[in-house]
Amino acid sequence: MGYCLEMSTGDMRTVVRLLTAVERTERQERTLARVRTECERTDARFLEQGIDLDVSIRQALEELIDGTPSTDLCPSYSYAFYQVVAAHFSDPTDLGDWRRPAWFYAMDDELARHGVPSDLLPGTFLFSGPPLRLPHPGDAVPAIGTLPAQRAAALADAYASVLDRLDPEFRAAARRFAEVMRFEAEEWERSRKLGMNPDTLLFWFH
Repeated sequence: MGYCLEMSTGDMRTVVRLLTAVERTERQERTLARVRTECERTDARFLEQGIDLDVSIRQALEELIDGTPSTDLCPSYSYAFYQVVAAHFSDPTDLGDWRRPAWFYAMDDELARHGVPSDLLPGTFLFSGPPLRLPHPGDAVPAIGTLPAQRAAALADAYASVLDRLDPEFRAAARRFAEVMRFEAEEWERSRKLGMNPDTLLFWFH
C-alpha cells in the first residue's frame, strides 16, 4: 500500500479566520458551503470503499467550526481541515507516492549527517501538524505538515548543496524537494511584489 504526498501554498490566516470567525462574511459563507460539499463527497467516497469513520468528515467540519470536537482520536478532523485549506490554497503539487511515511526519518538522518539544519529536515515539516489543534488521526496518516514559505529558498539551497554526497536511496527525493522548493521560493518573491502573502507551504500525506 502506498501513500500520496501533496503540497499546496497559500495564506494560512484565511483558513484560521474561517474556522474561528464569530461572524462570517458573505464570502466566507460561500467558501464554507463549498467546503461542506467537498466533505460530503469525501464521506460518500469512503462509504463506497467500506471505510467507516466514527465521525463523518462533514460533522467533523461543523465541530471544528464550533470549537467542540466530540473525540480526541479520529482522522475525520484532519480530512475536514484539509478541505478548508484546499478551498483557499493553490492546486496541489504531487510529491510522489511512498510506501511508508517513516522512511522520511531515515532521510532526516542522512541529511542531518551532511549538515542540513533541523528545521529543514522532511520529518520535521512533513509531520509538524496543522496550525490549529486537531484530534489525533489515530495513525501515521493522514498527516498534515507546514513550512513557512520564506524558508523554501533555504531548503532548496541546503538540499542542492548536499545532493552529490547523499546515499543514492535518498538522492532522487532530495532533488525533487530542491526543485519544487526553488520554484516555490520564486513564486513567493513574485507574490510579495504583488502585495500578496502566500505564507505557508502545506503538506498532505494521505
